[in-house]
Amino acid sequence: MAVAISRAGLSPVFSSPPASPDIAEVQTEEAAVRPPVGASLHVTPLVSEGDLVAQGAAVACLRHAPDICFTAPIAGRIARMSLLPGKKLSEVVIFREAGGGVERHATDRADMAGGLRALLQGAGVWPWLRRRPFGGMPARDETPAAIVVMASDTRPLAPAPQLAVEGRDEDFARGLHALTRMTEGVVIVCGPVAPDLDHDRIRIVPRGGRHPQGSAGICIHQLCPATLDNPVWDIHAEDVAAIGALVETGQLPMTRLVHLAGAALREGRMVRTHPGADLRQLTQRIALPGPHVLMSGSPLDGHVAQWLAPRHRQVTVLPREEAGPRPHWLIAALTRSVIGRPVIPSAALTQAFGGALPAVPFLRALGAGDEETATRLGLLSLLEEDVALADYVLAEGGTLMAQLRALLDRIRTEAAA
Repeated sequence: MAVAISRAGLSPVFSSPPASPDIAEVQTEEAAVRPPVGASLHVTPLVSEGDLVAQGAAVACLRHAPDICFTAPIAGRIARMSLLPGKKLSEVVIFREAGGGVERHATDRADMAGGLRALLQGAGVWPWLRRRPFGGMPARDETPAAIVVMASDTRPLAPAPQLAVEGRDEDFARGLHALTRMTEGVVIVCGPVAPDLDHDRIRIVPRGGRHPQGSAGICIHQLCPATLDNPVWDIHAEDVAAIGALVETGQLPMTRLVHLAGAALREGRMVRTHPGADLRQLTQRIALPGPHVLMSGSPLDGHVAQWLAPRHRQVTVLPREEAGPRPHWLIAALTRSVIGRPVIPSAALTQAFGGALPAVPFLRALGAGDEETATRLGLLSLLEEDVALADYVLAEGGTLMAQLRALLDRIRTEAAA
């Protein structure tokens, strides 16, 4: 792996076979409804194992906000509903089966803010929205200071969002207009997707092609910083087009343009599939022989998984590395207990934040747990994925992402007290 340095951001290079220009339509035989990455949600099941459900039908809702539903990405039969202690959602597995149909939602009040909010929450769009600070879904009655639409994705091996919305200009424009009813602030489109728009609260902001120029947290920090009192939402351009179709037809398109990539594949592929798709079936027959690791997400910030995560549009397949000999327990304990390595200023580290914030002071504040300094430098606009490139540059193996999450959780606990 190598890193090429530019004036604004980096281009991490990860080995992967080229993808065919053709986009294949793939619907997996199994799919799962899972909470957004990192979320722990108490839910009320709305179906039982063995029930036949339509695509888009609600299978669970939040216990303390029953208006917010999780919906089936495919039509089929409920095979397994897994809940953690406290009825926290783990996964709802669905086997594809004909006869389920497609759920249709009432859209007669979608031209009003309250009606649109109810439509998005009931149709299962709410988990596709992500708030800053802290991450996760917005509260049921939250109004953001701004909404950022990500029509750019500069993570390595990511599919271009403009390809996902190609030919859907009307749906995309309709979705943007709908989002203006969810905020009194601006809706900012980051990237080259620019349909004909006539709205004084929709802004188009071009972004560079190097990472993290297309990272939502960096865009938010530069354009509309989030604070405790002024949350900011972000959403992918493809999901905005889906909102536009939902408002028009009452049916929510369950589609994801996904790039299958990684060094453990014999060929790359671009596929149009659905949320919660089975990664094993998506990569069947194109994975190289031998042990490998299936990841939902990019090689920088993805995680090992069986199902495509709600917001992910990449699947990364890497060779499984041989585990080396384990050190003596005393050496391991002493190594873990030493003070972390110092952050050494470098051009690559500066560019890992795209020049949007002072990298070294920010990372030192993270390491020291200095929430005041980290907040002043932009912490509340960022999530783990936004520091993943710095983690990669410093070869920290996830340490920076863990430090950022720990500090965000501490601030959230103190704010709620």
